[in-house]
Amino acid sequence: MTKPGYVYLMASGRNGTLYLGVTSDLIQRTWQHRSGVGGQFSTKYDCRFLVWYEVYDDLQEARQRELRMKKWKRDWKLRLIEEVNPDWRDLFTDIVA
Repeated sequence: MTKPGYVYLMASGRNGTLYLGVTSDLIQRTWQHRSGVGGQFSTKYDCRFLVWYEVYDDLQEARQRELRMKKWKRDWKLRLIEEVNPDWRDLFTDIVA
């Protein structure tokens, strides 16, 4: 049985520092970022707002997508966020509701 996966972008604010990650538990991982235990980079740059994510049936597919996106230019990531979240809302409340 495969595990579902999520590719996500955290931000410090609108057009701020971005953190790209992959996880099998988006709620827990987002909470970790928000609480300052999400890793050194996200803590240092205050990336605590979930601004974009994609869901995959298989964690390996999500990891492949993350690896491809890590090669993307920043502008491409900003465009991706603004296509689905033009106001840069924190999507954490949407996923815990």
